[in-house]
Amino acid sequence: MSGSAGAVVPDRAAGRALPLRVEVARQLSRRRTRWVGVLVVALPLLLVGAFALGGEDDPADTSTSFVDLATSSAVNFAVFALLAASGFLFVVLVALFAGDTVAAEASWSSLRYLLAAPVGRRRLLAVKAVVAASSATLGIVAFIAVCLLVGTVAYGWGPLTSPLGDALGAGEALGRLGLATAYVVVQLSWVGALAFWLGTRTDAPLGAVGGAVLANILSAILASITALGDLRAWLPTYDAGAWTALLQPAVVWDDMLRGLSTALLLTVVFGVLAVVGFERKDVTS
Repeated sequence: MSGSAGAVVPDRAAGRALPLRVEVARQLSRRRTRWVGVLVVALPLLLVGAFALGGEDDPADTSTSFVDLATSSAVNFAVFALLAASGFLFVVLVALFAGDTVAAEASWSSLRYLLAAPVGRRRLLAVKAVVAASSATLGIVAFIAVCLLVGTVAYGWGPLTSPLGDALGAGEALGRLGLATAYVVVQLSWVGALAFWLGTRTDAPLGAVGGAVLANILSAILASITALGDLRAWLPTYDAGAWTALLQPAVVWDDMLRGLSTALLLTVVFGVLAVVGFERKDVTS
Protein backbone atom coordinates (compact mmCIF):
# COMPACT_ATOMS: atom_id res chain seq x y z
CA MET A 1 0.00 0.00 0.00
CA SER A 2 1.27 3.48 -0.83
CA GLY A 3 1.95 6.17 1.74
CA SER A 4 -1.35 8.06 1.34
CA ALA A 5 -4.39 6.55 3.01
CA GLY A 6 -6.61 4.52 0.75
CA ALA A 7 -4.47 4.93 -2.37
CA VAL A 8 -4.33 1.17 -2.92
CA VAL A 9 -6.78 -1.32 -1.46
CA PRO A 10 -5.96 -4.93 -2.23
CA ASP A 11 -8.23 -7.98 -2.71
CA ARG A 12 -11.99 -8.01 -2.39
CA ALA A 13 -12.20 -6.20 0.92
CA ALA A 14 -12.69 -2.83 -0.73
CA GLY A 15 -15.75 -4.08 -2.57
CA ARG A 16 -17.35 -5.24 0.68
CA ALA A 17 -16.35 -2.17 2.71
CA LEU A 18 -18.76 0.67 3.38
CA PRO A 19 -22.01 -0.96 2.17
CA LEU A 20 -24.79 1.35 1.09
CA ARG A 21 -26.94 0.53 4.11
CA VAL A 22 -24.19 1.71 6.47
CA GLU A 23 -23.81 5.04 4.66
CA VAL A 24 -27.59 5.48 4.54
CA ALA A 25 -27.80 4.92 8.29
CA ARG A 26 -24.96 7.37 8.89
CA GLN A 27 -26.62 10.06 6.77
CA LEU A 28 -30.03 9.53 8.38
CA SER A 29 -28.46 10.09 11.78
CA ARG A 30 -27.12 13.49 10.72
CA ARG A 31 -28.82 16.54 12.23
CA ARG A 32 -28.99 18.28 8.85
CA THR A 33 -30.96 15.35 7.43
CA ARG A 34 -33.53 15.64 10.21
CA TRP A 35 -33.82 19.39 9.66
CA VAL A 36 -34.42 18.84 5.95
CA GLY A 37 -37.21 16.43 6.87
CA VAL A 38 -38.78 19.04 9.13
CA LEU A 39 -38.56 21.65 6.36
CA VAL A 40 -40.14 19.32 3.80
CA VAL A 41 -43.20 18.95 6.03
CA ALA A 42 -43.34 22.47 7.46
CA LEU A 43 -42.95 24.54 4.29
CA PRO A 44 -46.16 23.37 2.56
CA LEU A 45 -48.06 24.13 5.77
CA LEU A 46 -46.48 27.59 5.90
CA LEU A 47 -47.50 28.22 2.30
CA VAL A 48 -51.10 27.28 3.04
CA GLY A 49 -51.01 29.56 6.07
CA ALA A 50 -49.62 32.41 3.98
CA PHE A 51 -52.44 32.05 1.45
CA ALA A 52 -55.00 31.93 4.25
CA LEU A 53 -53.63 35.12 5.80
CA GLY A 54 -53.22 36.92 2.48
CA GLY A 55 -55.66 39.57 1.39
CA GLU A 56 -57.82 39.75 -1.71
CA ASP A 57 -56.22 40.15 -5.12
CA ASP A 58 -55.90 43.64 -6.55
CA PRO A 59 -58.97 44.07 -8.83
CA ALA A 60 -56.95 46.38 -11.09
CA ASP A 61 -54.51 43.55 -11.84
CA THR A 62 -56.07 41.44 -14.58
CA SER A 63 -53.02 39.20 -15.18
CA THR A 64 -53.02 35.60 -13.97
CA SER A 65 -50.03 33.72 -12.60
CA PHE A 66 -49.32 30.41 -10.88
CA VAL A 67 -49.59 32.23 -7.55
CA ASP A 68 -53.16 33.28 -8.36
CA LEU A 69 -54.09 29.70 -9.28
CA ALA A 70 -52.27 27.98 -6.39
CA THR A 71 -55.41 27.65 -4.27
CA SER A 72 -57.63 26.30 -7.05
CA SER A 73 -56.62 22.65 -6.55
CA ALA A 74 -54.05 20.40 -4.91
CA VAL A 75 -52.18 19.95 -8.20
CA ASN A 76 -52.05 23.70 -8.80
CA PHE A 77 -50.73 24.17 -5.26
CA ALA A 78 -48.01 21.55 -5.85
CA VAL A 79 -47.06 23.17 -9.17
CA PHE A 80 -46.75 26.57 -7.48
CA ALA A 81 -44.63 25.02 -4.70
CA LEU A 82 -42.37 23.35 -7.28
CA LEU A 83 -41.96 26.64 -9.11
CA ALA A 84 -41.19 28.52 -5.89
CA ALA A 85 -38.77 25.93 -4.49
CA SER A 86 -36.85 24.90 -7.61
CA GLY A 87 -35.15 28.27 -8.03
CA PHE A 88 -33.30 28.27 -4.71
CA LEU A 89 -34.52 25.87 -2.01
CA PHE A 90 -33.91 22.73 -4.07
CA VAL A 91 -30.54 24.12 -5.20
CA VAL A 92 -29.46 24.45 -1.57
CA LEU A 93 -30.87 21.02 -0.71
CA VAL A 94 -28.99 19.29 -3.54
CA ALA A 95 -25.76 21.19 -2.81
CA LEU A 96 -26.07 20.41 0.90
CA PHE A 97 -26.37 16.65 0.51
CA ALA A 98 -23.70 16.44 -2.21
CA GLY A 99 -21.16 18.98 -0.96
CA ASP A 100 -21.28 17.97 2.69
CA THR A 101 -20.86 14.21 2.38
CA VAL A 102 -17.08 13.96 1.74
CA ALA A 103 -15.98 17.33 3.10
CA ALA A 104 -17.67 16.61 6.44
CA GLU A 105 -15.61 13.43 6.84
CA ALA A 106 -12.46 15.47 6.26
CA SER A 107 -13.54 18.15 8.73
CA TRP A 108 -14.17 15.45 11.36
CA SER A 109 -10.74 13.92 10.62
CA SER A 110 -12.45 10.60 9.85
CA LEU A 111 -11.81 10.43 6.12
CA ARG A 112 -8.38 8.84 6.37
CA TYR A 113 -9.73 6.22 8.78
CA LEU A 114 -12.50 5.34 6.34
CA LEU A 115 -9.93 4.88 3.59
CA ALA A 116 -7.85 2.67 5.86
CA ALA A 117 -10.84 0.44 6.73
CA PRO A 118 -10.07 -0.49 3.88
CA VAL A 119 -12.43 1.42 1.62
CA GLY A 120 -11.18 2.10 -1.90
CA ARG A 121 -11.33 5.71 -2.97
CA ARG A 122 -13.63 5.06 -5.91
CA ARG A 123 -15.82 2.87 -3.71
CA LEU A 124 -16.08 5.64 -1.12
CA LEU A 125 -16.96 8.25 -3.73
CA ALA A 126 -19.49 5.98 -5.44
CA VAL A 127 -21.31 5.09 -2.22
CA LYS A 128 -21.39 8.68 -0.99
CA ALA A 129 -22.51 10.00 -4.40
CA VAL A 130 -25.35 7.45 -4.64
CA VAL A 131 -26.57 8.15 -1.11
CA ALA A 132 -26.30 11.93 -1.58
CA ALA A 133 -28.20 11.83 -4.89
CA SER A 134 -30.85 9.52 -3.43
CA SER A 135 -31.25 11.72 -0.35
CA ALA A 136 -31.68 14.90 -2.40
CA THR A 137 -34.11 13.19 -4.78
CA LEU A 138 -36.13 11.76 -1.89
CA GLY A 139 -36.26 15.20 -0.27
CA ILE A 140 -37.62 16.84 -3.43
CA VAL A 141 -40.15 14.07 -4.13
CA ALA A 142 -41.28 14.06 -0.50
CA PHE A 143 -41.78 17.82 -0.63
CA ILE A 144 -44.06 17.53 -3.67
CA ALA A 145 -45.94 14.61 -2.10
CA VAL A 146 -46.55 16.60 1.08
CA CYS A 147 -47.71 19.56 -1.04
CA LEU A 148 -50.24 17.32 -2.79
CA LEU A 149 -51.47 15.94 0.53
CA VAL A 150 -51.72 19.35 2.18
CA GLY A 151 -53.23 20.87 -0.97
CA THR A 152 -55.88 18.16 -1.13
CA VAL A 153 -56.94 18.86 2.45
CA ALA A 154 -56.88 22.64 2.00
CA TYR A 155 -58.14 23.11 -1.57
CA GLY A 156 -59.55 19.79 -2.74
CA TRP A 157 -58.74 17.66 -5.75
CA GLY A 158 -59.32 19.07 -9.20
CA PRO A 159 -57.84 19.78 -12.64
CA LEU A 160 -54.65 21.71 -13.29
CA THR A 161 -55.24 25.16 -14.70
CA SER A 162 -52.46 27.13 -16.34
CA PRO A 163 -52.17 30.94 -16.44
CA LEU A 164 -53.07 30.74 -20.14
CA GLY A 165 -56.41 29.16 -19.32
CA ASP A 166 -55.56 25.63 -20.43
CA ALA A 167 -56.80 22.82 -18.19
CA LEU A 168 -55.61 19.26 -17.67
CA GLY A 169 -57.59 16.56 -15.92
CA ALA A 170 -56.41 15.67 -12.43
CA GLY A 171 -55.05 12.28 -13.49
CA GLU A 172 -53.11 13.61 -16.46
CA ALA A 173 -51.95 16.61 -14.44
CA LEU A 174 -50.53 14.31 -11.77
CA GLY A 175 -48.46 12.52 -14.42
CA ARG A 176 -47.23 15.83 -15.81
CA LEU A 177 -46.30 16.96 -12.29
CA GLY A 178 -44.30 13.76 -11.87
CA LEU A 179 -42.42 14.45 -15.11
CA ALA A 180 -41.81 18.05 -14.05
CA THR A 181 -40.39 16.89 -10.72
CA ALA A 182 -38.14 14.39 -12.49
CA TYR A 183 -36.93 17.14 -14.81
CA VAL A 184 -36.05 19.40 -11.87
CA VAL A 185 -34.16 16.56 -10.16
CA VAL A 186 -32.10 15.71 -13.24
CA GLN A 187 -31.56 19.34 -14.21
CA LEU A 188 -30.11 20.04 -10.75
CA SER A 189 -27.69 17.13 -11.04
CA TRP A 190 -24.98 19.52 -12.22
CA VAL A 191 -25.28 21.46 -8.94
CA GLY A 192 -24.87 18.23 -6.99
CA ALA A 193 -21.90 17.13 -9.09
CA LEU A 194 -20.20 20.51 -8.68
CA ALA A 195 -20.80 20.49 -4.91
CA PHE A 196 -19.53 16.90 -4.72
CA TRP A 197 -16.35 17.78 -6.62
CA LEU A 198 -15.74 20.83 -4.43
CA GLY A 199 -16.35 18.63 -1.38
CA THR A 200 -13.46 16.40 -2.43
CA ARG A 201 -11.17 19.43 -2.72
CA THR A 202 -11.82 21.07 0.64
CA ASP A 203 -12.20 20.21 4.32
CA ALA A 204 -14.88 22.90 4.75
CA PRO A 205 -18.40 21.58 3.96
CA LEU A 206 -19.87 25.08 3.83
CA GLY A 207 -17.28 26.04 1.22
CA ALA A 208 -18.38 23.20 -1.07
CA VAL A 209 -22.08 23.86 -0.55
CA GLY A 210 -21.71 27.62 -0.87
CA GLY A 211 -19.55 27.33 -3.98
CA ALA A 212 -22.17 25.29 -5.81
CA VAL A 213 -25.00 27.59 -4.75
CA LEU A 214 -22.97 30.63 -5.81
CA ALA A 215 -22.26 29.06 -9.21
CA ASN A 216 -26.00 28.52 -9.71
CA ILE A 217 -26.75 32.14 -8.78
CA LEU A 218 -24.08 33.48 -11.13
CA SER A 219 -25.37 31.29 -13.95
CA ALA A 220 -28.93 32.53 -13.35
CA ILE A 221 -27.76 36.15 -13.42
CA LEU A 222 -25.86 35.64 -16.67
CA ALA A 223 -28.82 33.78 -18.17
CA SER A 224 -30.98 36.86 -17.61
CA ILE A 225 -28.65 39.14 -19.59
CA THR A 226 -30.24 39.30 -23.03
CA ALA A 227 -27.15 40.99 -24.50
CA LEU A 228 -25.40 37.62 -24.36
CA GLY A 229 -27.76 36.34 -27.04
CA ASP A 230 -27.45 32.67 -27.95
CA LEU A 231 -24.51 32.24 -25.56
CA ARG A 232 -27.03 32.06 -22.71
CA ALA A 233 -28.26 28.70 -24.00
CA TRP A 234 -24.95 27.17 -22.86
CA LEU A 235 -25.58 28.15 -19.25
CA PRO A 236 -26.95 25.33 -17.06
CA THR A 237 -29.69 27.51 -15.55
CA TYR A 238 -31.00 28.84 -18.87
CA ASP A 239 -33.55 26.04 -19.23
CA ALA A 240 -34.09 25.42 -15.51
CA GLY A 241 -37.75 26.42 -15.81
CA ALA A 242 -38.40 24.63 -19.10
CA TRP A 243 -40.53 22.05 -17.26
CA THR A 244 -43.45 24.53 -17.31
CA ALA A 245 -44.02 23.41 -20.91
CA LEU A 246 -45.41 20.20 -19.39
CA LEU A 247 -48.37 22.17 -18.08
CA GLN A 248 -49.69 22.82 -21.58
CA PRO A 249 -51.89 20.32 -23.47
CA ALA A 250 -49.34 20.08 -26.30
CA VAL A 251 -45.85 19.67 -24.87
CA VAL A 252 -42.83 21.15 -26.66
CA TRP A 253 -39.77 19.17 -25.60
CA ASP A 254 -36.93 21.13 -27.25
CA ASP A 255 -36.00 23.36 -24.31
CA MET A 256 -36.27 20.51 -21.82
CA LEU A 257 -34.03 18.25 -23.88
CA ARG A 258 -31.44 21.01 -24.14
CA GLY A 259 -31.62 21.67 -20.41
CA LEU A 260 -31.18 18.00 -19.57
CA SER A 261 -28.29 17.60 -22.02
CA THR A 262 -26.41 20.58 -20.58
CA ALA A 263 -26.97 19.44 -16.99
CA LEU A 264 -25.93 15.84 -17.64
CA LEU A 265 -22.82 16.92 -19.56
CA LEU A 266 -21.68 19.09 -16.66
CA THR A 267 -22.52 16.29 -14.23
CA VAL A 268 -20.20 13.93 -16.07
CA VAL A 269 -17.43 16.55 -16.23
CA PHE A 270 -17.60 17.38 -12.52
CA GLY A 271 -17.92 13.69 -11.65
CA VAL A 272 -14.74 12.84 -13.56
CA LEU A 273 -12.93 15.75 -11.93
CA ALA A 274 -14.01 14.50 -8.50
CA VAL A 275 -12.77 10.96 -9.12
CA VAL A 276 -9.47 11.95 -10.75
CA GLY A 277 -8.69 14.64 -8.19
CA PHE A 278 -9.61 12.51 -5.18
CA GLU A 279 -7.50 9.58 -6.35
CA ARG A 280 -4.47 11.87 -6.50
CA LYS A 281 -5.24 13.72 -3.28
CA ASP A 282 -3.04 13.25 -0.23
CA VAL A 283 -5.65 12.59 2.47
CA THR A 284 -4.32 13.69 5.85
CA SER A 285 -7.56 14.41 7.70
